[in-house]
Amino acid sequence: MTDLWTPITLAGATLPHRLAMAPMTRSRAKPDGTPGDLAADYYAQRASLGLLITEGTQPSDDGQGYLATPGIYTDAHVAGWRKVADAVHDGGGRLFIQLMHVGRRSHPDNTPHHRQPVAPSAIAAGEDMFTMTGMQPVPVPRALTTAEVRQTIADFAHAAKRAVEAGADGVEIHGANGYLVHQFLATNSNQRTDEYGGAMENRARFAVEVARAVSEAIGPERTGIRLSPGVPTGGIAEGESNDDLYRYLAAELGKMKLAYLHVLHIRSDAFLEDIRRAFGGTLVLNRPGRPRDQIGADVAAGRADIEALGSMALANPDLAQRLKTGAPLNEPKRALFYAGSGAEGYTDYPAMDAA
Repeated sequence: MTDLWTPITLAGATLPHRLAMAPMTRSRAKPDGTPGDLAADYYAQRASLGLLITEGTQPSDDGQGYLATPGIYTDAHVAGWRKVADAVHDGGGRLFIQLMHVGRRSHPDNTPHHRQPVAPSAIAAGEDMFTMTGMQPVPVPRALTTAEVRQTIADFAHAAKRAVEAGADGVEIHGANGYLVHQFLATNSNQRTDEYGGAMENRARFAVEVARAVSEAIGPERTGIRLSPGVPTGGIAEGESNDDLYRYLAAELGKMKLAYLHVLHIRSDAFLEDIRRAFGGTLVLNRPGRPRDQIGADVAAGRADIEALGSMALANPDLAQRLKTGAPLNEPKRALFYAGSGAEGYTDYPAMDAA
């Protein structure tokens, strides 16, 4: 039986186990989107997790939504991420940079160009967002033209090339959590009448074309994608109504032989198994709120190949060792998940030897 401690090959490298670090926004980048000075330390401390999927990283000015998130499309961004990649590799880990275009989940005050957010349709997310002047409602976005949709696909491919140039082992396309790719999938956020809206295949087209463009730019073995079927985040309301779309999308992505499909899973295990069969390749699973005694259960049951952990990995730089030995875990400092510019709540979590 496969367990957590069975090695697995991903992107041409052998990982020592089936654990991964899930992507987590930390909001500690420099004003120009370059990773902060402690980013290399933060990721390197967690290199023993094997596969590290970074915080959401915008592929363009339009892609930024939150304050102090990093980018990967300028020379300065590449130089900053190269320090991170080198540090992770020195620690024996592999780094996938998550490409996150937030779409309508943005505010002009938080972006370099201070323009109106863009989205599939001019429908607001109906949420508030933190800015330098406090919480503000996100505005109604501007609907992308068909030509702009295609340019956005090209932006993803360009960012993927820059990530590899920075030394990353691959990229993960963020198609989940109510951000741009997810906005194209859901009917309550996508009311387009061109080839990117309407029928199920049309609403999935943007995700498919982004994945194809990225895989053609850097290779399918370096390309992953994250989906969150039914997750009601950022104004998305799909429930079970999009189940057939996700089955279709997983099959289309599977044809590309991508490195992995990463599923944020809140639905039934039967539906997850449908997605797994349709994709046919490596499946990374993030099950929110997974208790410690259930870590490894999905790999053991054959529902997933890798299990991605979030706040546990944030708070425990040596999480794999702690889980394998049964050692106690550090508690996450939740008030500092998205705040702070120094080490507190970021790089000051002790490893077992220092605890």
